[in-house]
Order: sequence, then C-alpha cells, then structure tokens
Amino acid sequence: MDKLHEVVKAFPQTEIWNDSCSCQELSYAIERGACGATTNPAIVFNVLKKELPDWEAAIKEIIRDNPTFTEDDVAWKVIEALGLKASKLLLPIFKETHGQKGRISYQVNAKYYQNAEKIVEHASQLNDLAENLQFKAPASEAGIKAFEELTYRGISINATVSFTCSQALAVAEAVERGLKRREAEGKDVSWMHPVCTIMAGRLDDYLKNYLKKTDIIIHPEALDLAGVAVVKNTYKIYKEKNYRTKLLVAAYRNLHHFEQFIGGDIVLTITHDYQRKFNAANVEIKNNMDTPVDQGLLDELLTLEEFRKAYLPDGMQPTEFQHFGPFLATMNQFLGSYADLVALVRKYMIV
Repeated sequence: MDKLHEVVKAFPQTEIWNDSCSCQELSYAIERGACGATTNPAIVFNVLKKELPDWEAAIKEIIRDNPTFTEDDVAWKVIEALGLKASKLLLPIFKETHGQKGRISYQVNAKYYQNAEKIVEHASQLNDLAENLQFKAPASEAGIKAFEELTYRGISINATVSFTCSQALAVAEAVERGLKRREAEGKDVSWMHPVCTIMAGRLDDYLKNYLKKTDIIIHPEALDLAGVAVVKNTYKIYKEKNYRTKLLVAAYRNLHHFEQFIGGDIVLTITHDYQRKFNAANVEIKNNMDTPVDQGLLDELLTLEEFRKAYLPDGMQPTEFQHFGPFLATMNQFLGSYADLVALVRKYMIV
C-alpha cells in the first residue's frame, strides 16, 4: 500500500487532497485515498500548460460562442471548466460523506483581496456551478470579513495566502460567527466543511530568504521546521477552542511537512510531485501530530521577530496580514499567474 493510502486507512481524520485541478493527477490521488482538490491561479495556469492540447478546443469554443467576452471573461470560463471537470470525480465522495469530504476549492479573483464585498459576490456567483465546491480567498483583513458572510450564506470557505497562527485564529473566529448566525435562524450547517490553510513551506522559504539578508544564523533544521511549528501551535489552539474550521497544510518542501502531521484531524493538500515522493518515502505511519517540535530548535526560531509574527497567537493584527512578507510574495505570484493565464487566452482571441 502507498504511504498516502496507508495514512488515510490508519487515520481517517487525516484528509489528503490533491493540490491541483488536473483530472489525471486527481485520479492518481483518489486511487490512493485522496478526498479533495484545490485550485489557484498558478495551479490552473500550470495545468493548462501541461495539458493544453486537451483544452485548446474548449478555449476556442468559449471564444466562438461568446463574441463579446473580454479576455478576463474567457479566462474565468476556462478556470470554471477545469474545476468543474475535476469536481465530478469528487462528487461521489461528497455525497457519501454529506459534504464533509469530496470538495474542490475554487479561488475567487485574486484581485479582490482588499474588497470583502467583491469576494463575497464572486464566490456567491461561482457557488451555483456545482454542489461540491468551496471557495478560497486570501486571509487578508477583507478576506476575514468575507469569510463570516460567506459562511452565513451557507458557503464553505478555504482561507488561503495564510501563514500565521493569528491569521488562522481570525479565520476560525469569523467562521464561528457565520455559523452561529445561521444556526440562530434555524439554517442547516451539517453539510458545511470550512478549512483554513497554513502555507507551511512558504513560511520556511520566507524565513530562509529573510535570514540571507541579515547577519543572523541558526541551525538549518530549525528553518525546515518553522512552518511545522506554526501549524502545530495553531492546531493545539483550534482543538482547545473547539473551532469547527479544519486546518489545512499546503506548500510542501520537505518530508517534515508530511510525516509531522500524520494522525492529525487536518487536511494535507499535496502536489502530484510530492505525492509521488511521499509514497516512495521510508516513513513510519504513526501519529505524530501531537509530538512537539524540538524545544531547542523552537527556541532558536523564537529569537527571530519574523517567526514570532507567525507563531504567536497575537503575532499580528488583521490590518497587518496583507503586509507580511510571505503574503506579499504569494499574492504577487498569484496575480502574476493570473496575468499569464489571461495572456495565454489572448493568443486564441487575437488571431
């Protein structure tokens, strides 16, 4: 049995998701126990690059059937099409688990990260496409406001561009407010499955790059465990507070990002490349979720102000979220990938 399959068999509470909307990659993942998938502008663009011959006819058809569409309109129809095709593979799981598994996450337009109303409006429009969707938006100050309203409307959210304990706690509190508003009106919440991402590897990347610009040096093993430490600290608080949001770990860089979360009531959304690496790894499948990061390494990390911002529950205020280094880097990548997707579409429009 592959390692990923072994994990979900031993620990059903540990969800494996495919970090891509590629149906080829998602089929591989589902065969090994995966129960969800996710997309973002970078993922969609990369899938299209790899599978363009399979999608060229669909792109041309969208353009032909909608002569007044802008290139943005076409790009979003392409995004919708990729996600909808993948959603059908997950629909049986969704129905079998009453919405607790089997979802695909769509990311609303990344350009809306400062506008809660536009995030809510876009997610609400996309929500009619299929029954097993949930919606990603950045965990900015505006995103936090949007998560409460979307939850109140019965739409499951996936907070993304999130790297810190304080972001994750703000997300969970917003979701609780939304759920309680629904419950106060007698509305069903049983099919909802909100999640909050912590991009563990991107935090590690940021801290490594940050230290290159300073005279500070710490053990490299500590830097490979920074994201792990933040996730474990946040997970402990989530459990203490009985939040109904589930933590999700993304952005894999090393084996710690897999083995350290085995056994947790958590989602691991893993790229196809890392799924193959982890499946071939010599890893003992045992519960490591409650095993803390080595205290000596954690103490080294806590000497870094940028790590404290990520690790401490009050490390940042919502007004600061979108100014944190990993947030800036990730948003720039997402916006750049969306621009690349629009440029790809433009080649089929201007002929």
